[in-house]
Amino acid sequence: MSYECIDLRVDSGVAFLFLNRPSKHNALNDQIRHELINALESVSNDESIFAVILSGNGVSFCAGGDIEAMAKRLEIQAGEIAIKGWKRHQEIQRMITLIHNMPKPIIAAVNGSAFGLGADLALACDFIIASENALFCWSYIDRAVIPDGGGMYFLPRRVGMSLAKDLIFSGRRVKSEEAMTIGIIDRCSDPGDLLENAKQWANTFNDTAKPAFMLSKHIINKSLESSLEDIFSQSNMALGMCFSSVEHRTSVENFLNR
Repeated sequence: MSYECIDLRVDSGVAFLFLNRPSKHNALNDQIRHELINALESVSNDESIFAVILSGNGVSFCAGGDIEAMAKRLEIQAGEIAIKGWKRHQEIQRMITLIHNMPKPIIAAVNGSAFGLGADLALACDFIIASENALFCWSYIDRAVIPDGGGMYFLPRRVGMSLAKDLIFSGRRVKSEEAMTIGIIDRCSDPGDLLENAKQWANTFNDTAKPAFMLSKHIINKSLESSLEDIFSQSNMALGMCFSSVEHRTSVENFLNR
């Protein structure tokens, strides 16, 4: 499938998904949201892809929601705007859930500004590597709205409750150095080396057993809402699947035949 607002490239098993509205700083409108959902579903189901990198074309990662689209919505009648808003947020939640539950590693390579929903897109990924000139901002409060892309779920898990409140309530901008210090990002990169460093990181997962990774990620994603007993129960079922997998058999045989 071809896209206009998403630039999908695959290099040696690593899928690069670039948000592709550089003239609008990759702000998310209906089209880019629909295309990103389709692209995420495609790479999720492609067995030849073992890792995904999400980034942005141009100088920005993602400026968040499209302000021009917001302005047009103000002209719609109240009842209609509520229904359309509900449908739009269902799509946003679908997009974020696809990233969060991606059955393979997904890395956000933040090449510039990540504001509002753009910052939430990065948080939904397993890992975040950002260029030294990246900028993060949960700017929702500046538009008199609340985070709708999972920021109120992901950010406290990254930086703690108090700091998450500070970032969301103030809408202040966070440079990459501070983002690294407080735990928003995992790695920082020279801007010119960002994609190569992200790819090298992704390549470390090339030999990871897919069933074991997928099941581990599923359980870890639920761990903060689960009791120890629940985690043990889920792990018991997952281990049964792992023990019967081809990857487990091959790993054991290779170890014994060293």
